[in-house]
Amino acid sequence: MLITRIERFLRETGMPWTKFGRLATRDPRFVQDLRNGRIPRAATATNVEHFMNIYREDCRAH
Repeated sequence: MLITRIERFLRETGMPWTKFGRLATRDPRFVQDLRNGRIPRAATATNVEHFMNIYREDCRAH
């Protein structure tokens, strides 16, 4: 489930959920909405996964 992967990402990075939403989807309430049952479109889920992968790669490179 996407929210499970996002929650793991937030724990690993220490990123606030509002910042994640702004950076990944331009919606600071995105994570809270998912926690409350929102189901993202497939394209949005793909973009969020891509954001998390790129962010992790950038962190490893530094």
